[in-house]
This record gives sequence, structure tokens and C-alpha cells, in this order.
Amino acid sequence: MLKPEKFREEYPENQLTDELPDSPIGSLRDLQYLYGKLYTLATTGGGEYAPYLTPDAAGDLVDTNNSLIVARVDVSGDEPQLADDKLGPIQVTRYTDDLIQQVGHCKYPAARGIDHSVTHQAGRNSDPEKLARYAKERLTKWATDDVVTEAATEHPDGWIIDQLAEFSENETALDTITETLTRKLGGESTTALLTVQVKTEPDGEYQWPGDIDVFREAMRQRKLSKLVTKNKADDSSGDATDLVTGSPARTVGTSEDPQNYFLGKQLEKFPGLDIEEAWRSHPISEDAAITVMKAETFVEACTYRTFGAKVYYLPYVFGRLAPEKVYRLYELLYRTVEDEETTPIEDAYEEERRKTIEEQDFRFYVSAVMPHQMSRYDVFGETLNGRLHYPKQLAIAHNEFVQTVSAFNRDHYTKWTAPLPTNQNWGLLETNDEQLHAVSTGWYFRQTFAERDDDNADADDPRIEALVSVLSGKQIAVDVLLEEYVNRIIDDQTDDSEHEGFPSFLVASQFAQLCVLADEDLRLLQTTDASKNQITQQPSYDTKSMPSVDEILIADGGHPAAPKLESFINETPALSPDHDDDPDSVTSQRRGAFLLGALVGDIGSYQEYSEDRSTTLVDQYPVKSITRSRIKKVTQETVAKTLTYTRQEKKQQGNYPGTKADHIVDRLRDTILNPDPEEWEIETDDLRFYYALGVTYGMNDHPWNRDEADADDSTSEEEH
Repeated sequence: MLKPEKFREEYPENQLTDELPDSPIGSLRDLQYLYGKLYTLATTGGGEYAPYLTPDAAGDLVDTNNSLIVARVDVSGDEPQLADDKLGPIQVTRYTDDLIQQVGHCKYPAARGIDHSVTHQAGRNSDPEKLARYAKERLTKWATDDVVTEAATEHPDGWIIDQLAEFSENETALDTITETLTRKLGGESTTALLTVQVKTEPDGEYQWPGDIDVFREAMRQRKLSKLVTKNKADDSSGDATDLVTGSPARTVGTSEDPQNYFLGKQLEKFPGLDIEEAWRSHPISEDAAITVMKAETFVEACTYRTFGAKVYYLPYVFGRLAPEKVYRLYELLYRTVEDEETTPIEDAYEEERRKTIEEQDFRFYVSAVMPHQMSRYDVFGETLNGRLHYPKQLAIAHNEFVQTVSAFNRDHYTKWTAPLPTNQNWGLLETNDEQLHAVSTGWYFRQTFAERDDDNADADDPRIEALVSVLSGKQIAVDVLLEEYVNRIIDDQTDDSEHEGFPSFLVASQFAQLCVLADEDLRLLQTTDASKNQITQQPSYDTKSMPSVDEILIADGGHPAAPKLESFINETPALSPDHDDDPDSVTSQRRGAFLLGALVGDIGSYQEYSEDRSTTLVDQYPVKSITRSRIKKVTQETVAKTLTYTRQEKKQQGNYPGTKADHIVDRLRDTILNPDPEEWEIETDDLRFYYALGVTYGMNDHPWNRDEADADDSTSEEEH
């Protein structure tokens, strides 16, 4: 394949323009056609037969020993005969770059049968006996094939093929082929292409198949015949408007598809399809179909697997196909083929990162499919409107969020913890250079969604839906996120064999992800439930230095962490009292769940560190136990436990001020009673997630000087 700079030299702008479609990309077929056209130009060049050749099929044979076996036949005389010159009837040589065009190989990817061209590719390490059979079949099978003989009948040079077919009945000549080939290979096996050279003039040279027009036309007709007879169709063809060029043409109904998307077996897309009439529902001309099939190398390079599915992320030029844009597209595709370590999204980002959104004229076709048979895929979702902006900006926004906002940034608090914990071992809690890779491969959601067996992934897998949504800039339903988050929290909290203690880093990661998805520039969250509108709004956490809680004057008897709690609640729209007067809002109920969780986390942490209790309130009230009907009882018991510890400390310390954790208790009492929890309308997943967030907050709410060693220990225990 031509390197990008060589491609520019080989195809200057005026010449490239002549090869490109006139209309912009408007469908997956248009995109595949452009890929196929570029690939053909870069490999086999232009010309009528170039799209039919398959140089990559035997690409690994180039410059290897004994990789080309040639049966040489002289048809220039009265009777065809094997060559008797110094090279002899059989030549065993190396398949080289300069022979690719001359050999003219056209692969037929079938378990049985012969390739479309007279040149045939043998299996790996075939023994001499099998290779001899293949060599003879260039005469006995290919030259006598019905499609080939019909093509010969209609071509002025068809007599050449007729002569080969006649020669295939010469048993003595066939025995000579076997004996000569076996002798030249010395009994060794090899992997090779097998072809013929033919001498048509008494004083002429032996010619390769690529030099003889009737051979190329017969190859073309064999290839075309498969476009109308696949899946046991008799003749799925007819005159219609080509969906690629828009011109009247003979269209075919059973052509191959690089993505197996428009095949006859794809009954999800074409329910009740009559294979004989497939050309009516999906009319594509013969030449366009062949060009589309050539797109496979580029299409496969722009895919990757995740969650058991195959994700297609195919870049294309938005708008008119100007040569300069197409050069850049080819460069991107070439690099993606050459670099197997990165996703096409990362390659595109590397290419486009210095450009503004307005200058980024690439768009992306995005889809995820589940191949569950050789030729039948389930399509999970697709769009032609994918933009690099969304995965790139999500990665940037996430890194900036956890690095700067007061909710996660310890720099805002000199002697007290930030509201939520961070951990360098958790990819969503620290800035890292792999964030774009995480977003583009789906790892971004694998870290926070409920775990599943990828071998049993299905079309309803919310991880795949979320990934495709981000890649295409579509919004994700808040309900889906909350359900996935809560299920993962419950699984982690329940499975003691894999996870120990409350999964606070998981909850913090989920909350960071939720906040970034709500970023005003991205707007990747949506809900149809008015009660969850506040969750889709971006928090307004401070991103600059602010007075520490130690520097803020505390009211008489006030807890030093009270300002932090107040600012966190006020700056989190899902918890802020600003929405309490909204009749559709359940913000106060969500805030009540959060405050209860904060108190449970705070007292549970006290029990663990000061009382040396192995079982704490956090264990006593796991997330799965929290419901609307039970939250009032849990609140009463937790407050009662708090008062018990307050009295206990007062006895020990004498002048203990106020109630323990009163900065939480006072707000909790105000919120949990109005309205009474029995009248709450908040949904269970919503309630449980913000309860879990509160537990995480409460467990992390302590002075910085508190036993950092123990904090480090807990960090390592909960590594992802």
C-alpha cells in the first residue's frame, strides 16, 4: 500500500478528483465506496480491473522462497503443449512486488472451490501432491468453468482459454506437471500462489495472466457471478438506480459487505427478505459492489472489540470530497492500518488535536455489532454523526474536573479532607494520560457500571449503549446510570471475596463521571423524569483557591467541617435547597438520603477508628437495605447511636461541645422530617445512590492529620 506522501505524488489533485465520487458521504455505503476507492488506488492502481484484484490475500507470500508456482503452456502452434525452453513446463520461483499486477490474483474466500482468477492461492504448507493438483486445476477446473468458458465465448481472445481447456485433457502433459513440480520442490511442502504463463505467438514471450485481457475479463465475470448467486439465489439482479452513484445500472442483490450488514441473512434489517429480489431493497451496481468490498482493510483497521462487541469507528470527510481533505483521510486510514496499538479515535485525535471544532471536518460512522455467526451480526446502534469532539472533550473534562474542583481537590482544605476521596490507583479519581483510551475503548464505563460476562453480552448491554452514545455525542439516560451505579455498588459491597469494606472509591468515581457527563459543553445526560432534572445539571464547585475551613470563622459551637458540607450541598444541583420550592423536585428527599449516608459514614468511621469496632453502621445499613419505607427507622437508629457516642465522650472529656457530628445531624433532622419519608416520591436507585454518596462523604470527613497510614492501608485494599 502506498505511503501517504507517495499517494500524493502518484495521484495529484486533478487526477484524484477524477477518481472520487461527486456527492458527499450520505450513507454507510457511500463511506465504504470511498474507502474501497482509496484502497484500490493505493494497492492496485486505477483501471477497469484494479478493484477486482486482492493483493493483500497473499501479501505474506511476497519475497518468500518457493512462493510462486507457474505452469507454462505454449498455445501458439497447432496443438497446445508445455513449454520446452530453459525454464521448462513448471517454474518454481519467488512471488515479488513487481509480479503482483502481472499475476492478477483475485481471491474467492470459500472453504472449497477455486479462486476467481486463474491464479489460485494454496493453503499453508501444502505438500507437493496437493500443489500438483492445484497446478493442474488451472487447466482442468478454471479453464473449463462455466462462467469462464462463457466469458471466453464473448471475447475475441477467448481461443486462448479454449486451448487451455482442450489441453486439460492431455493426461501425459498433466503427469509431466506432477512429476516436474514434485522434483523441483524436492519433496518439500510450501505455501504458494499457483498460476499459468501462456505463449500465444510463435516468436512471442510467455505472458502472465495480468497481461492477457481475456483472463482478466473471465476473472471479472467469475467475481460478478457471485454477486447474484450467494445464499442459493438463482439470479438476484435487475435494472435499478445505483444507490452509490445515483445512475441507472444493473444492480446486484447478494454482494459481500465488509461489515456483513446488508447481507441477505440480516433478517433484522430486512425482515421477510426474498433473496431473489434483494436487488430491489438494496440496489447497488456491479462495479460499486466490487469497490465496496475493497473497503475491508480500512474498515477492519478502524474497529476494536470491547464488551464482547465489535465497535466500528470509521472516519470520513464531511461535505464535499476536496482532494486535500481526502489526502488527510487517507493518511489517517494508512496510519490506523499500520498502528495496531491505538484505537482509531486516538489516531484521529493525534491528527486533529491542534484544530478548532470548526476546523475539524472529519465525521465518524459509529456502530457496535455482535457477531454471533460467520455472516450474521446483531447491530446494537449506529450513527453517521459521530464527532471526535465528544470522546476527546469528555476525557479532557474528566481530567480537569478531578484535578481542580473543590469536591475532589485537597488543595482547597489545608487541615481537613476534601468532600470526596481521590486515589491514584483509580483511573477516574486522578488525572491520567490514558483517559481518552479509557473513553474510546469503553473502559470508562466498565469501571463504574455493573459487571457482566462479555461472552454473554447482548444488544441491551447498557455499557455498549453508553459507549456508542459518547462516541456519537448522544445523551445517556440518568435512570440507566443510576441503576448501573447502584447495582455495581451493591455487588461490590456484597462480594466479600473480591472487595473489602465499603466501595468509597467506586462511588466517588461514579459521582465524578456523573458530574462530567453533565458538563455544559458536552450535555451527555438526559432524563424524561422531571424529578431528576437537577442531576443533569453541572455542579458549580469552586475551581480556585478558597479560604480553608480552618480559616473560616466558625460560629459558637460550630463544627469546623460545617462550611465544607454546606458548600458541597449548595454547589451540587441534585442536592441544593435552591430547588426545594419546585413541585416536581425531590431534591430535599435526595438531600435527606445523602445526609443520612453522611452520618452513617461519619459515625461508622468513628466506630472503626475510635471504638475499634469490626462491624460499623456502614455494615449494618448497606446500600441494598435502604428504601423509602425504611429510611426513617435507619435515621432514628443512627441519630440515637450518635447521641450515645456524644454522651459517652462528654463523660470522658467533661466539656464536650454540642452533639457529635452536629453539622450533619441538624441538617438531617430538618430535611428528613419535611416531608415525612412515608410521603417521599424519590425512586429507589436515586435514593440509594445518593445515600452511598453520603456514606462516602461521611467516611472521608475528617482532619488530614488522622492516621494517614490507616488511610493508605484502606486505599490498597480497595484497589480496582
